Parts: sequence; C-alpha cells; structure tokens
Amino acid sequence: MTTEGDWLGAVARDVRLLDRTSTAERVADVLRRRVTEGDLPPRTRLSEERLIEVLHVSRNTLREAFRLLTHEGLLEHQLHRGVFVRELDEADLVDLYRLRHLIECNVVRGLVEPDPGRLRALVDDVEDGEAAAEREDWVSVGTANMRFHRHLVALAGSPRTDEVTERLLAELRLAFHAAASPRRLHEPYVGRNRALLDALVAGDYEAAAKDLEVYLDDSLAELLDAVRGRPAGP
Repeated sequence: MTTEGDWLGAVARDVRLLDRTSTAERVADVLRRRVTEGDLPPRTRLSEERLIEVLHVSRNTLREAFRLLTHEGLLEHQLHRGVFVRELDEADLVDLYRLRHLIECNVVRGLVEPDPGRLRALVDDVEDGEAAAEREDWVSVGTANMRFHRHLVALAGSPRTDEVTERLLAELRLAFHAAASPRRLHEPYVGRNRALLDALVAGDYEAAAKDLEVYLDDSLAELLDAVRGRPAGP
C-alpha cells in the first residue's frame, strides 16, 4: 500500500522539473505524473501543508493546480474534508475507452514511417514490462503499460494529441487500483504489447490497429468487472 511518505517522496524528486518561475500548470504536471505512475491511488487525501513544503510553491499556486486537476477529473474537493484523488465509475471508464479508441487506433492506422527514436521508446517500454513481470512486480508492469500507450500515441508526432493522452492515461490509472489482482489485470497485456510492437516494427499498421481495437475492448471489460466488484467508498 502506498503511504503518504512514499508519494510525497516521489513528488519531492519531481521538484527538479519546476523552475523558479513555476506555474500552477507545472505543479499540476508533477501531481498528474504521480497519478499516472500509480503513486496516488483513489481516495488519497492531498495535504496542502505538506505539498507546499515539498514543492516550494505558494498556497494559491497549489490551489490553482488542484483546480486544474479537478477539471481534468483527477481530483475532487470534499466539503470540510479536503482534496482527494478521485475514484472512477463505470460511465467514466466507458467514456475514457471511447476516446482511447478514437486516438490510439487512428494514430496506428495513420502511420507511414514512424520516427525510429519514438519506436525505440516503445521497445524500452515492452522490455521494462517484461522484466517487471519476471519479478512479479505487477504495479511496475502497469506503469510500463501506461508508458507504452503514451509512446504509442507519440508516434503521431502531435503535441496536442500527446497532451490529451497524458491526461487520459492519468485518469485511467485511477481505475487500475480497483483491481483485486493486479497480476490478472496486467499480465495478459505484457505479451499483447510485444505483439503490437512486432506488428509496428514490421510496418503492418492495419493489422496492429485491428489488434489494438480488440485489446482495448478486452481491457475495458476487465476494468469494468473490477470497478463493479470493488467495495463501496466511505
């Protein structure tokens, strides 16, 4: 289980990403990254005092970052209790996967000659996922999977699409925590990511897109089962 000290330590390491003219958007980037990496599960309370101390920002800057992330669906403000990481419901998941289909499958179908450097990032992600599976570190497998899909979309070379995808995947990561068995959730996609990568390297983009459509449908079904079976919140 992730403790406050764990995720605050990760946030502290991300402070290097902020410069002296840091803005609420940059603070939001740091917190969003912690969500995507799996360090901030749903229902986590975000302490203003601790974050101000770790991030070296003003209270107003932090609250503006909270507002931005609330607008993105990652945080929620609970009256008299504070700011918490949000928990997704079934409608959220269906909507997120509708958007994933539109973005990811169309990116793959539209490929002609992907940049070799961007393709290399996918190779690294697949190898990281395989190594984590060998260690039976299923949380790290999920993180490698998030990076794989982020880098998959990056093959399009579109900064705007990258930005949308970054936010989408951060929100999606919240659903992973509902799974009773991270291994069951992530293990099948280690091999499926390798198969997608092989198709991309071979230049068989239409086959890769068709496989990705089935892949996303299966992933949605798994997450919906997990969300339906989780305990009710307090």
